[in-house]
Amino acid sequence: MSNPPPVPISLAISIGDPAGIGPEVALKALAHPPVAALQPVLVGSRSLLERTYQALRKISPHPIADPAACRILDLPLPGLIESQILPGVEQAVAGAAGFCWLEAALSAIQQGQFAGVVTAPINKAAWHAAGHNFPGQTELCAQAAKVDRFGMAFVGRSPHTGWVLRALLATTHIPFQQVPIALTPALLDRKLDLLVDTLAQDFGIDRPTIAIAGLNPHSGEGGQLGTEERDWLIPWLNQARDRYPNASLIGPMPPDTMWVGAGRAWFGPEIPAGLPDAYLALYHDQGLIPVKLMAFDRAVNTTIGLPFVRTSPDHGTAFDIAGQGIADPTSMIEAIHWAIALIATRSQSDRSDR
Repeated sequence: MSNPPPVPISLAISIGDPAGIGPEVALKALAHPPVAALQPVLVGSRSLLERTYQALRKISPHPIADPAACRILDLPLPGLIESQILPGVEQAVAGAAGFCWLEAALSAIQQGQFAGVVTAPINKAAWHAAGHNFPGQTELCAQAAKVDRFGMAFVGRSPHTGWVLRALLATTHIPFQQVPIALTPALLDRKLDLLVDTLAQDFGIDRPTIAIAGLNPHSGEGGQLGTEERDWLIPWLNQARDRYPNASLIGPMPPDTMWVGAGRAWFGPEIPAGLPDAYLALYHDQGLIPVKLMAFDRAVNTTIGLPFVRTSPDHGTAFDIAGQGIADPTSMIEAIHWAIALIATRSQSDRSDR
């Protein structure tokens, strides 16, 4: 990651579902000296964080920060409710707590207290059981920001070569059978426009090369393996090239080969020439299987299109290991560093536009 700016940036970390590994990886990240130096603010229950610290400090293979030394926006839970929250147990009370803490972080952002937020993982079923029927944290962030133009993107820097992977999903958490229905020229217009703007705003890439996946095996193979490419995706892409003369749009690329160059760039030893600056995948697993295969502990989920920065570790609540002290904080550390880097890039861009 790039070095943090000399002026400290105020960053919130909502600690996620308290029955998952969110509080654990947040405290472990703050035990990492470069993260501690950034002085982020944990948003959640101080007593729950203290309980997590006391339970794990002697068994964790990773250092873990003492909450007494952390900056915390303390939103306590009633004692009876907090006592009901058990590691690894999906519960409505835990979902309600995680929702409340993220809402508080977003409210503080709206009041100018923070420039961005890192969100520890939540359990969607626990949110729904608590009466909060959002598909996920992405949509709550978008509602708080009052935007309807947003997307789920993933970014990660290879520890082997330094190459940066950037991928955007055109559709996210919908059943596979709904993907061909949801994919339309209008949807891809919005996603491509958002991606082009984000590459310029957050990464300083004004003339990007973007790889766009096909939907079917071999991108339909001329209609033999599916007709979406022939019927509308290729015509849409030709029109998009006219709309974005400063961008090089490659595709529709066969999904099984689109990621070969990315894999070579990630693992090295050399970075192939001419790689895209970003990848646009058409559905969840088409993008996230290769991203997680390459960069499971390095990739960061970032919501693009928001007026503030939001990143998140690229893993879930991991109920199966919650409370055991073995959760790896690498992805949380990366999420914090990427948030700081993206905030800094936006700040520099804002100053240059004045």
